[in-house]
Amino acid sequence: MTDPKDVAIDDAAELVEQLRDLAGADPADVRQVVSEVLAALDRAAGGTLREHLPETIRAGLD
Repeated sequence: MTDPKDVAIDDAAELVEQLRDLAGADPADVRQVVSEVLAALDRAAGGTLREHLPETIRAGLD
């Protein structure tokens, strides 16, 4: 049976690789996409996600 932690680590590694590929094209675009995704996740979480993010990232969500 696959450990859920291993699946999460694999998923995170895949996401990081995808972001690296995007960053090669235009880092500003990647920052924008990440900001939009985090804002959407925060809305879906009822505003509780931002509490766990560093201040510099939270500022970009407002």
